[in-house]
Amino acid sequence: MDLVLTDPPYGHNNNDGDLIANREAALGCGKSGPPRPMANDGPEANELVRFLFTQSKRLLDKGCCCCCGGGGGPDPQFARWSLWMDEILGFKMCVVWDKGGLGMGWHYRRNWECVLVSQTSKWNGGLTTPNVIRFPKIIPQATQHPTEKPVELKAFFVRLHSNEGETILDPFMGSGTTLVAAKQLGRKAIGIEIEEKYCEIAVKRLAQAQLQFDPAREPVEQGELL
Repeated sequence: MDLVLTDPPYGHNNNDGDLIANREAALGCGKSGPPRPMANDGPEANELVRFLFTQSKRLLDKGCCCCCGGGGGPDPQFARWSLWMDEILGFKMCVVWDKGGLGMGWHYRRNWECVLVSQTSKWNGGLTTPNVIRFPKIIPQATQHPTEKPVELKAFFVRLHSNEGETILDPFMGSGTTLVAAKQLGRKAIGIEIEEKYCEIAVKRLAQAQLQFDPAREPVEQGELL
C-alpha cells in the first residue's frame, strides 16, 4: 500500500442513542431518532487500532498511515492512539479538523476532531500546509453512515501523501468516502467494511463519483477500484 487512510470506531459507543437522547431530553427537546450503533465501537476499538498500526507497518513501504482519532472528551482515545502510533510507526503530526458548529458533549462541545499522521517520506504539501484545517461536517441522514466524513477531508490527505496511480487502503471503509476521494483524484483504492449495508452505499457512491475538486485541473480518468 502507498497510503492507509481510515476512520476507525472511537470506542465511545456515541451512536447507541444514549448520549444524544439524554442531552435532548435534558433540554426538553424530546427524544432523538432510533439509535444506529456501530460494530466494534466499544473497548474493543483500542485493540483494533493497535492491530491497524501493526499491519500498516507491514503493508506500507514509504507511505504513511492517517487515522481519524476523535475530538477529546473522557477516555481520550486520540492521546492513547498517538503514543501507539509513535511506538509502531513513528508519529509525525496531529492534524486538527475544525468541522464547525457544535458536536457532542455536555459542557465543552466538540467542534473539532484530530487526524493522526505517521512518519513518511511521501509529501506533496510543500512548506505552506497548516496543521489546522477547516471543512464543514456532515450531519448524517437516516440513510447515511452515522459518522460519515466529508470527501474534502479525505481528499486533503490523499493529495498530500500519495500520487496518481498509487493504491490507498481504508480498512474501516464505512460508506466509502476514502474510496470516493481516491477515485476522483486518480488513485486506486481498497476498502474493507464489516457491515454489508454500508458496502452497498459505497458502491452506489463510487458509481456516481464524477466531480473534480480543482476546477483548474484537467479531468482525470476514473480511478480503478481493486
